[in-house]
Amino acid sequence: MDEPIPHLDPVPRSNKVVHYYETLIFAAYYAPRGRQRMYMVASELSQRYLYPTDLIVGIIGAEGAGKSTLIKGLFPGLELTNDDDGVNLQPGPIFNFVPGDYFAPHTFHIDVRFELAFRQRYQIVEAITNAVSHGRRVVIEHFDLIYDSLGYNAQIIFGVGEEIMVARPSVFGPFPAAIKGVVEKSIKYRRMAHSAEDITGFVLQRDYNCSLPVHHSDVKHGFVINFPSQPEINLVELEGKVRDIIRQDLPITVPGENQIAVGEQVLPCTGNRIHVRRTSEIQNFRLVRHFSYHPIFKEYLLIGIVGPRELVGYEDIASVLDG
Repeated sequence: MDEPIPHLDPVPRSNKVVHYYETLIFAAYYAPRGRQRMYMVASELSQRYLYPTDLIVGIIGAEGAGKSTLIKGLFPGLELTNDDDGVNLQPGPIFNFVPGDYFAPHTFHIDVRFELAFRQRYQIVEAITNAVSHGRRVVIEHFDLIYDSLGYNAQIIFGVGEEIMVARPSVFGPFPAAIKGVVEKSIKYRRMAHSAEDITGFVLQRDYNCSLPVHHSDVKHGFVINFPSQPEINLVELEGKVRDIIRQDLPITVPGENQIAVGEQVLPCTGNRIHVRRTSEIQNFRLVRHFSYHPIFKEYLLIGIVGPRELVGYEDIASVLDG
């Protein structure tokens, strides 16, 4: 019979900071659509929130939400043990970690959902405990699946849904299950918005000979496309054309790298896993019926919204600003 695993204080005593009290409860950022945009946000989060003493980093989110991309942006150069399709690239190095190995990595990645298909839960806990107790950092994807067995919370948690949540839990939480509940409920709006954004971009190119800019932004339940000058476009007409495609109930598939197919039409996309399966799943698509102007960057903003109206949504903010 295996010996019970002792409770581990996640921060080795030699690394403790005396009388330090964490003040961050959580922060929320728009989760961008597209690999490069996610890398940029992840780099910012790394600079703002990660400490060298963070040994347990929890990552939580649904399949296809962009967890692996976020990890690559947070920890450039870190070798992930499996790719976004769940195909194992290498045996988990954490399971072969020997404290006396001078050349052993300082940071390990582990996908709990993947490893549970091949290992017992106690083996995963032992591997994490062994690494952390010797001052190694462990980035734990699907942290919510191992939290109860591990017996202690992460020092920092990143949850990926419609937004990226950053939390530094205390003994009072937030706990992984609560973060998972939030991000898994909201991811559907990010998928809807991304699909609607790509369809809108396709119509702009096809019918208005409009070259799409590289710079895109985000709003809650929607997207923003930035233009250096105001396009001569009838937004009511544009909205109708996008809605026509949505009503056709076309399948959205992944024909190749950095591509999606809406029906038979192939479109470029660097976030091709963050989409609805069919266009009819995009709910209540509409455009804000004017281009908003950004006076500092001197850009004109085309804003698209999906899903239900919310009091914290752009439309309500805009209605207050418009008086």
